[in-house]
Amino acid sequence: MKRILVPVGNPESAVETLQYAVDFGAAFKAQVYAMEVLTTASRAGDLSNVKERMVESSQERLRELIGQIDSGSTEIKIATYTGDLVDGMNDLTEELDIDLIIISPRSVEIDEELYLGNTTGRIIKRTDIPTLIVPKGCTFAPYKTILTAFRSGVLKRKRILRPLISIKEKFGATVNLLLVKTPNYTDDDLKINTALMDIASQVTMTEHASTYLGVLEHLQSQHPDMLTVFRRKRGFFSNLWEKNTILKSEFSARIPVLVLSVKKD
Repeated sequence: MKRILVPVGNPESAVETLQYAVDFGAAFKAQVYAMEVLTTASRAGDLSNVKERMVESSQERLRELIGQIDSGSTEIKIATYTGDLVDGMNDLTEELDIDLIIISPRSVEIDEELYLGNTTGRIIKRTDIPTLIVPKGCTFAPYKTILTAFRSGVLKRKRILRPLISIKEKFGATVNLLLVKTPNYTDDDLKINTALMDIASQVTMTEHASTYLGVLEHLQSQHPDMLTVFRRKRGFFSNLWEKNTILKSEFSARIPVLVLSVKKD
């Protein structure tokens, strides 16, 4: 894990999130990119000048933000993109060969009823890069226990697990698996990928109306340092495919949540 991208939104949460990314990245000797996506709605005739001024202003804001960070030996670089948020994320992650996105649950919104705001929700829903969601007030500490939860143990590609394996090996973490049987599960859903089994210290199977309810029970009993879930239409954040936000009544966590990308269900 050599390159980490941190989208910058709300200045209040941006400092905390960027500091977390720097501290996390230090363990991997990773480069950290602070990123801002810019949008313009100006006339074609003066678009070039407007973009130039916006980029300069953005870079100045990012430099000020970086100045508030205790970066230690970690290199923080600036990345800007003019255009659509998701297009910018996808283009930059490909151009910079990004391994992980680190973001706050609500990078722009201040609505306390939301766990995932519209911006973060769109990023998770429409990008394929593994994403670590870091809640407000969370400071980095090496992970000791990771709860990995899913309703289907089927994985088509082992490389989906690379970020989780890297984190487990770097911090010597224990990975516990939680298979939640939800209504209309199939026998195939109960078959756990061998690569998942290889990294697991414990496997628990439970039955609930939703994956979230199963996870909630075990968050309270196991007290993990990190929760890992999979990006699937039928998975943990299934409501994202109906909207771009997640209410706290639907899910909430005070620990980092690692969302691993599964392109096809």
